[in-house]
Amino acid sequence: MTVTVSSLYGKKIMSGTGRWLGEVGEVVIDLEQRSVSHLLLGKINASEPGEVIKGLFKNSIEYKRVREVGKAVLLKN
Repeated sequence: MTVTVSSLYGKKIMSGTGRWLGEVGEVVIDLEQRSVSHLLLGKINASEPGEVIKGLFKNSIEYKRVREVGKAVLLKN
């Protein structure tokens, strides 16, 4: 599946059962793997120390859980 990073921002994230989880606020890219690593729900205040790390653990979804990207991001069950 190929999508642009900018097209992900603001998309609704739905669970495999159709439950709304939030919207894509940030996209984390693994530069070594050259791929998207995580989608974060909401924005991260990068000026605050530790906010990015907290966001990764608290409000993130691993991109490998994504089943489909269309009008929304649909996760695997």
